[in-house]
Amino acid sequence: MPIDVARLGNCLCVVPPEVRVNPETGAVRKDRDGNTMYVVGISVRQKDRRRADVIEVSVPAEPRGVSEGVPVLIADLVATAWSIGDRSGISFRASGITPAGPSSGPSAGAPANRGKSGGDA
Repeated sequence: MPIDVARLGNCLCVVPPEVRVNPETGAVRKDRDGNTMYVVGISVRQKDRRRADVIEVSVPAEPRGVSEGVPVLIADLVATAWSIGDRSGISFRASGITPAGPSSGPSAGAPANRGKSGGDA
């Protein structure tokens, strides 16, 4: 199921990219094309909500420039429901995760030092 990332609001990397491995065998996971899969923990907070959620997003290449605390953009996010035995959940996959540019943040275009503190002496 495709996810409209424009509706996600603020996305922030909270767990840096790690190679995705099979927890039972320790084998590195690859996609159909042989690319090493990475997983990134992303905090998502919709603009009209106070609560944030953390989702783990798999991508088919190491996201460059993405580290803890960096605002990110997610491309082609898809959610897939899964069930194995008595366990079930939703997994997330994207074609890429990149650092958000300075113009994509909530204060983009706002003048610096607009507050009243630090006024003229």
